[in-house]
Amino acid sequence: MMTAEIRDWLQNNYFSVAQPVLKNNDGIYPLILASQQGRSDVVRFLIDRDAALDVVDPYGNNALWAACYADNSDCIDALIQAGVDINHQNSASGATALIFAASSGRENVVEQLLAAGADPTLKTLDDFTALDLASTRKILKLIKAC
Repeated sequence: MMTAEIRDWLQNNYFSVAQPVLKNNDGIYPLILASQQGRSDVVRFLIDRDAALDVVDPYGNNALWAACYADNSDCIDALIQAGVDINHQNSASGATALIFAASSGRENVVEQLLAAGADPTLKTLDDFTALDLASTRKILKLIKAC
């Protein structure tokens, strides 16, 4: 159901209320922006409206990456449950959401992604894995345990 808050969010970000899953005139997808902002209410609303889960931002990152950036476990859960590609590699560096989370110290996100089946052996275009880029001791231990 479209609440007044979701309607306002769509309008304030120049998305169509009539077709809320479509990108705006700036080429931004609502699923990406809502994930980046940690708006799990909007993410779930868009998923319920069959938003494409394979949309990417200008750097080739998907909505899961954006949710990991926001460090929002509700958005991450909603996207994973909806079937987002958990191992999507961006076009800029070949990094996955797990590699990003590991390199940026998002310990809870790393734990959540690994529990959901993220592949810790995937490599960036520069041949680095999430283990290679682990930025905290806890992340290093989490990934080594896989």
